[in-house]
Amino acid sequence: MLADPKTQAEVQDSLSNLTRQFDPDVPFHLMTAEQFWGWAMDVGIKLGGALLVFYIGMHLAKWAVRAAGRALTRAHVEPTSTQFIGRVLYIALMIVLLLAILQGFFGVAPTSFIAIMGAAGLAIGLALKDSLSNVASGVMLVTLKPFRVGDVVQIGGSSGTVEMVRIFQTQLRGADNQTIVLPNNLITTAPIINLTPDTRRRIELVIGISYEDDIDVARAAIMDIMQADKRILDMPAPDVVVYELADIAVRLGVRCHVSNADHFATKCDLNERIKKAFDKAGISIQQAQRDIRAQRRVLEAVQSSAASAAGVTDTAQSSPDQQSPTPSPSPDQQSQPDQR
Repeated sequence: MLADPKTQAEVQDSLSNLTRQFDPDVPFHLMTAEQFWGWAMDVGIKLGGALLVFYIGMHLAKWAVRAAGRALTRAHVEPTSTQFIGRVLYIALMIVLLLAILQGFFGVAPTSFIAIMGAAGLAIGLALKDSLSNVASGVMLVTLKPFRVGDVVQIGGSSGTVEMVRIFQTQLRGADNQTIVLPNNLITTAPIINLTPDTRRRIELVIGISYEDDIDVARAAIMDIMQADKRILDMPAPDVVVYELADIAVRLGVRCHVSNADHFATKCDLNERIKKAFDKAGISIQQAQRDIRAQRRVLEAVQSSAASAAGVTDTAQSSPDQQSPTPSPSPDQQSQPDQR
């Protein structure tokens, strides 16, 4: 895999130095107890020192990431970019820490380790092509900013509040408090619907009333409900318009604006209050009646088809060709006339 002979020699020398750190001076079967414990202490000190440095370096890396996050926050950098930069910085610091441990305790030169990683880069790239595409997609999400942390989005059939944009994945919090984890490459290739680009959001309801009902009465009832609700914003002003003259209903469009936090609760309250107000005013809602009529028509069609099939069966059973002929009496069986 390493085409350069010089690089191959460096890698072999580094691997030899690494194995030489654990090789005893005397074969194990010729060791005395004192020599064995001396070798074990030497290896244990190296491994223990490496683990201690790794533990301290890991905490220092986390401290550096937190400090960088605070600096980015003071610089008014978006939380999405802050989280992403923090992840990348942490991984870079951990790689530097591992290289320093390999060189300081085991004599592996960083250039040799980098050469090994470069040699295996092609195989790693082919095996992790999806993961690498996730990294590129994560960079695109942070750069293009189609959404931010805290936005409510719909992506590929999943909807929720954006909690975190990682290097490989993006985490959402669903409406039922479930955690939704999406690969970044799926997000960049799917339609993204950001439901909270602004501080307010529109509620739109479509309600069908009967043709016999008064549109003005229905509009007044709905407007009274919306004007009495303090969560509904005055600007843009709420309104009730006629969307469509459908086959069995006049469809009214109810439109108003609320803040993002009040959207779902206000929408549910409007549905309930409009239904109660229509019941008091004697206005009928036609959506449910349409479903009942459709079911009734289906049942009637099934019953008529069954009756027709039964009539055809009865006619076929009573046809003259299928009936057995009635035998006529023979001459011997016929009664002779009385001879007077």
